[in-house]
Amino acid sequence: MKICRYGLAGLLIGILAVPSMVVAQEDTSQAKPLERIVLKDGSEIVGHVESETETMLVVRTLSDVVSSIPKAQITSRGPVSGYVEGTAYFRKDPNGTRLFFGPTARTLSAGQGYFSVYEIFVPAVGVGVTDWLDLSGGLSLFPGASEQLYYLSAKVAPIQLRNLDVAAGVVFLNVTGNPEDFDGAGILHVIGTYGSEKAALTAGVGWGFSGSDIENNPVFILGAELRVSHSIKLISENWFPPSSDVQLLSIGLRFFGERLAADFGLWFPAGSEPSGFPLVPWIGFAYNFGAP
Repeated sequence: MKICRYGLAGLLIGILAVPSMVVAQEDTSQAKPLERIVLKDGSEIVGHVESETETMLVVRTLSDVVSSIPKAQITSRGPVSGYVEGTAYFRKDPNGTRLFFGPTARTLSAGQGYFSVYEIFVPAVGVGVTDWLDLSGGLSLFPGASEQLYYLSAKVAPIQLRNLDVAAGVVFLNVTGNPEDFDGAGILHVIGTYGSEKAALTAGVGWGFSGSDIENNPVFILGAELRVSHSIKLISENWFPPSSDVQLLSIGLRFFGERLAADFGLWFPAGSEPSGFPLVPWIGFAYNFGAP
């Protein structure tokens, strides 16, 4: 476990240094918005629209090639997000509001939403009410279980800068069937995400509660994201519970397209003697809908 712990520490330290370099690399000099144009033959063009008539579109690509495209050949066009490095465009992570399960400080855009499934049996849905407020919730569907776990979550992000987001939120968990010995529990949290689409670090603190009782000792979360290719991201999500020598660490990959993301990771407890198989696999899928 010591090797895993030190390896994750090195990863987090390395990622912490990347965003400042990314700020200098990202091209913000383009005055015209970047658009993604899909043609009838299935090909895509990403570039800036130079001029437009009723029948033609003149586009300058990232390689500085100017093309005249008949509008009759275009099936869809729209703005894109992400970042440009050299002549390459890297799409935005469609599931950037979350690590594996824990939140980042980013929020959904107004009208944007997602449907996700965690560990096969826990579907969830989220929606952006405004550009700074999103709501989500999920319900477990474990076969044969007489009671199921459900959760509700709200996140508000009053600070949304170019490379820094700060949010506060609450997650409430309970079980179906209204058991007499459990009134539900949850966590109040404040979290910040620093970085870009290429690399980011998330750190937060939360206070658990059950009923009207709130824990005095906070739980800490530390996460990291590092883009390793056009559609693959390295992710680590780590929880440090209060008054405990055991930490929950994880590392894995996210594969994503324009709207679909798939996470594959491993969770493992650090600071304890392993019993049985020490690694817990994590599988998650998310599909985004609505505004990009």
